[in-house]
Amino acid sequence: MNWKQVLQQAMAVTLVMLFLAGCGSAIPTSVVEAPAQTPEPPAPTPPSAPPTPGSGPKSGASGLGDSLYPGFGNGGYDVQHYRLDLTVSDVGASTLNGVATIEAKATQDLSAFNLDFIGFTIAGITVDGQPAEFSRSGQELTITPATPLDANELFTVEVTYHGAPEAIESVAIPVPTGWVNFGRGSFVLSEPDGAANYYPVNDHPLDKATYTFRVTVPKPFAVAANGVLADTIDHGDSTTFVWEARDPMASYLTTVNISEFEVETEEGPNGIPIRNYYAVGLDAAIRAPFARQAEMLAFFGEIFGPYPFAVYGSVVMNTEVGTALEAQTMAIFGVDMINLEDISSAERIIAHEVAHQWIGNSVSLADWSDIWLNESFAAYAEGLWVEHTEGREALDAWVRDQYEHVVDSREKMTPPGKPAADSLFNGGVYAWGALGLHALRLEVGDEAFFAILRTYFGRFEGGNVRTADFIAVAEDVSGQELGAFFDSWLYSEEIAPMPALGLK
Repeated sequence: MNWKQVLQQAMAVTLVMLFLAGCGSAIPTSVVEAPAQTPEPPAPTPPSAPPTPGSGPKSGASGLGDSLYPGFGNGGYDVQHYRLDLTVSDVGASTLNGVATIEAKATQDLSAFNLDFIGFTIAGITVDGQPAEFSRSGQELTITPATPLDANELFTVEVTYHGAPEAIESVAIPVPTGWVNFGRGSFVLSEPDGAANYYPVNDHPLDKATYTFRVTVPKPFAVAANGVLADTIDHGDSTTFVWEARDPMASYLTTVNISEFEVETEEGPNGIPIRNYYAVGLDAAIRAPFARQAEMLAFFGEIFGPYPFAVYGSVVMNTEVGTALEAQTMAIFGVDMINLEDISSAERIIAHEVAHQWIGNSVSLADWSDIWLNESFAAYAEGLWVEHTEGREALDAWVRDQYEHVVDSREKMTPPGKPAADSLFNGGVYAWGALGLHALRLEVGDEAFFAILRTYFGRFEGGNVRTADFIAVAEDVSGQELGAFFDSWLYSEEIAPMPALGLK
């Protein structure tokens, strides 16, 4: 994610102007205890806990115990697939009728369970075709099925609703999140929260799922969403766009974008389809920095491993979004993110979001306190792209610029491993953490460093991770004890020196 423009508009909060660009149904594949000397946050509460024998079915937990956002997500079940049928009658107001069909598996005996859902009028809810009772408190939607569910039982929930998405602000930074309407269209950008303002969801990265989006809009509007455009159905005065996201995805990475678009397609490495959606009315020059996406996919495929999804592309909205987001397979950019007077800078933003497809999207967080694992990696990927396109001296200059930036803005940052809940996207998890990765490269050498990156992705592809998982990979591959090193770069209140480049 890139919050550069957002931070310019939010000077009242103690966040840093970021020099850096950018920012399948799965329980974590590995949540390893951190080394004793590393002050890791507590591991998240598992999505379910078996009831005491003989006690009967219980309600699923109303949160997953995330260390920063304990109310995010819900326990007792594991979503397999979401089908979202959205019919937008008025694009200018985002008025819609929705049916969310959720296929899930109970992970305990369930008398009731929760979904995260904000606003709208709910017309009815069924569980396995039978009407279910429900109640609401804040964003918690509690559903009581007619018959309790058994552990390991597959079940289907259908929620029928109507209205318009409520305008909400993120808990992590005071800016609009979720479904955002700008009059001539709308976009969805939901990190770390916001997905719940347009569909009922288990809103935490621990519960990834596949998705089908069936979105009907009046002509001449079109829809760009995650995955593959599987069908386009003409109804005369409206069109249904059917998008299939067949690889499991965290809820904050879902995106539904409505505008009039011009579509540009090409073939990437290994035949990966690339499709870009440019909102009508944009300067044609805005396409220039996207011309190297295929090269980026090939380059980061060498760095991390084979591209993990079936398709890639970008959507550029003709409005000031204030950021960019690595929505899975369909990164989203506001027109304000592409500086036509500095194409190389715009390319770095795009490279940041491309790299996230591996690190952040496929290898996902188990706890939001480890956001540096997403953003520092994508930020350092910018530096790697600079090295790839301009050489090692350019990378050294980039590193020096980042170091100076952190020193100058230290009071506005947290150490990479200690973000605050209301300042999740501060510069510490971008520039400072990226410098830590470069310091690791200098510490273990290039051969070991790039082997660490490939091993990390290969070991946790499609899963969820904590900081301790990355430390364990780094130590396994390098053969070095790196606890003190990571303490100094992730948790120290002052940035560590980098003697090889004369930085302190």
